[in-house]
Formats: sequence, C-alpha cells, structure tokens
Amino acid sequence: MHAPSTSRPAIGVALVIGSCLSLPFGAAIAVQLFPALGSWGVASLRITIAALVVMLLVRPRLRRWNRQQWGAATLFGLTLAGMNGFFYAAIERIPLGPAVAIEFIGPLVLAAVLTRRRADAIWVGVAIIGIALLGIDGMIGQDPLDLLGVLFVLVAAGFWVLYIRMSARVGALIPGAGGLAVALAVAAVVLLPFGIPATITAVSDMNLLLLAALTALLASVIPYTFELAALRRIPQRVFGVLLSLEPAFATLAGFIMLGQLVSPLKLLAIALVIAASVGTTLTLRKKKGADASQQPPPPVTAYTGSIPVVPD
Repeated sequence: MHAPSTSRPAIGVALVIGSCLSLPFGAAIAVQLFPALGSWGVASLRITIAALVVMLLVRPRLRRWNRQQWGAATLFGLTLAGMNGFFYAAIERIPLGPAVAIEFIGPLVLAAVLTRRRADAIWVGVAIIGIALLGIDGMIGQDPLDLLGVLFVLVAAGFWVLYIRMSARVGALIPGAGGLAVALAVAAVVLLPFGIPATITAVSDMNLLLLAALTALLASVIPYTFELAALRRIPQRVFGVLLSLEPAFATLAGFIMLGQLVSPLKLLAIALVIAASVGTTLTLRKKKGADASQQPPPPVTAYTGSIPVVPD
C-alpha cells in the first residue's frame, strides 16, 4: 500500500465518515429484511451480491496466484462469513448501537495485546466498564439485552479479531483488491446454504430483492470503496480514530430507521467504548526499532469498515 497522501486530508476524512454512515444504515435496512429472509439469509444475500459486484470490478488474475495467496484469501473469506453472519444474527435480537459497541471489544483487546502498553490495557479496561454498564442496563433496564444476541455478537467480535489479522496478511500477499474479491466469493459459498432459501423468497418479491441489493451497496460496496480511497489520503491513526465513532452512527441509524430507543446508561456505555477505541488508536506505538519516517506503513485493508487500525 502506498503511503497516504496528505494533500487532500479533508477528502479522506469525508470518505471515512461516509463509510461510517453507510455501514449502519445498511445494517438497519438488513434488519427490516430479517422477518422475511432470516438474519443468516440476509447476510448471505448481502455477501453474494457484494462478491459479484467486486469480482466484476476487480477481475483478479487468479492464474498467477500461488498456494500461499490462495490459502490466505480462503481464510480471509471464512472470517468474513463468520463475522458477518453472527453479527446479523446478533442485531436480529439486540439493538444496533449496543451490538456494534460490544463487537468493538474484539479489536480493542487485539490492539492491547499487540502493543503491550499499559495505556492500552487501561483503555481496554474503560471499554470493559462500558460493556459492564450495558450488562447492568440489560438486567435492570426496561429493555434488557437478549443474552443469545449478546453471545452472537461476542462470537462476531472473535471473528473480527481473526479478520483483522487475515486482512493484513492478504494485503501483504496479494496486490490490489483481488484478495478481497476472492474472500467475498469464499464467504458467499460458505453462506450459500442459508442464502438459497432467502434468494428463492427474494426473487419472488422485487421489493425484497431491491432492499437486499441496497443493503449490499450500503454495507459492503460503498464502505469498501470509500475506505480504500481514504487510506490513500489520511494516516492510519486518523483513519482508526474516525472509525471509532461507528457505534455512535449505529445508534443513530437504529433510532432513525428502526425506532430503537437507547437509555442514558446505554449511551454512557457506548460513549465509553468510543473513548476506549479512540484512546487505543491514538496510543498505538510503532514497532521497536522502526523509524516511522523511513519505514512504510504496515499493510492494512479495512474491508468491513469498523476497526481500530492495528499493526501486523
């Protein structure tokens, strides 16, 4: 990946904010499809449509790939399938804002483990306090969080950690967006058993099919494109800080499109997770012995659109 250009940082910031807005509103549309298609069915349709679009746009030269590249792209696709499938299963049961906030635990813990700084451990502690507040609100609040939904989003957070690692590996091994295209295709195949019944239902109702296509556009194609363009214009740390605002955008999308009200305690919890994510991103240290002015940045491909950027 080329070093970010600092000549047009405002465009880069706008692109990241556009991605953060696009993703949760795409998820909010997906929630409206769950009664007809099921959460896993919607996840399958979204990934399949995105895979077709990206494959057509990128057209990767697969004949030149070696076994290592195929292996990395395949594992990347498996993590994409698990992360997206379990996240959609989660937001079928719990509100969008808390779901995104809980999912951030995965990348935050990974960032702390990789950097081994006391400050990062403190930020993870702040995030854990936020998650604990969500749990307390779930027990004593008027709108308790569904425990199975929380479990699903924690599984998604685990897949998110694997996704970050595989994303960096694919970015290092495969130039351009070819790795993403193949990974999406692999994820589409993995989710196919859920997607076949959903596709049969969707093609019989044009409104459902259009909403599924809109979900793929807002939750996959637009954010992927915007983020790749943004990473060429702004530093990775700025990118990570901006993405840390995603739980707030998710809460807004849930309120506007789904009427999901959020209690003051939930808002405080989400704010703590956002603060932890911003703090972790700002305090990430560079590798020992690396001169930032001379060393190229580590390969990063933010293909889901909601991670604190961590070094490989």
